[in-house]
Amino acid sequence: MGWGWAAGVAAAVFAATIGLTGALRRWLLAHEILDRPVARSSHDAPVPRGGGLAVVAVLAVGWLAIAARDAPAGTVVAVACACGLAVLSWRDDLGGLPVPLRLAAHALMVLVGVAAMPQGAVFQGALPPLLDRAAAALAWLWFVELYNFMDGIDGIAGIETAMLGGGIALVLGVAGAGGDGMAALALAAAAAGAAFLRWNWHKAKIFLGDVGSVPLGYLIGWLLLLLAARGMWAPALILPLYYVADASITLARRVARRAPFWQAHREHFYQRALGRDGDHAAVARMILVCDLGLVALALLALRLPGTALALAVAVVAILLALMQRRSRHG
Repeated sequence: MGWGWAAGVAAAVFAATIGLTGALRRWLLAHEILDRPVARSSHDAPVPRGGGLAVVAVLAVGWLAIAARDAPAGTVVAVACACGLAVLSWRDDLGGLPVPLRLAAHALMVLVGVAAMPQGAVFQGALPPLLDRAAAALAWLWFVELYNFMDGIDGIAGIETAMLGGGIALVLGVAGAGGDGMAALALAAAAAGAAFLRWNWHKAKIFLGDVGSVPLGYLIGWLLLLLAARGMWAPALILPLYYVADASITLARRVARRAPFWQAHREHFYQRALGRDGDHAAVARMILVCDLGLVALALLALRLPGTALALAVAVVAILLALMQRRSRHG
């Protein structure tokens, strides 16, 4: 599959996401489907919630168009599972569903996705085949959950989706391994995330909602697993490292003090980094700079995986320290 065709699909996804999100915003306002501020909110006025309806719908069509021409085995199954998660998450956005039900549905879709993945050791032979797939499923499930946890300020989900999609496409291109349509899938995801920023940059005119963050986490997680299964395990670890670190450290802290970790809160590094000024754009730019560094290190990892991974850990540690500092002085 040529890069020109892949770029064309990405451009179409970008334009369609901007247009459909604008139309959806008007519909959400007309039906008063709003995210109203509460004590844990990072916004101070009602904002339409459910932008993921447009983002996921456009991205699903884009991925199916790519799959009709050439894509990794299991792509259509991954799209179907993501759409199923979108339906469930939209119901949750409208009225709230029990946590066990949501988690069980997420786990089921992950198991279906793992079963449909192309054969290949995600953990590069470090585990027996059955354990490899089990570990991949657990990692994927955690990634879906953290993608949802981390969607808490303006711009963050769009930036992360754009950078992860773009980073995966770049790694595949440099490695000469994206000719089967996987790079095109990643570019389409990047385009959808970047387009959503048109409506979600501070101050956001619409929120993604669980209907967007959960399916996007599912699809990006699937791409990262495929990347690792192709031998590029270091880039697959490096690209999402900020998201993984922020969510995992925060969860560990809450578990350690026996807080109800499944409840919404404002304890993530990026949330606390809003400080006193509440400048979402300033925090989002910090994450963007970090993600650009991680993309560069993911490319370096194709030659020097150990060195690149160590540098990536240092970059993320610096970002978390700067966020902690901003939480006190911002």
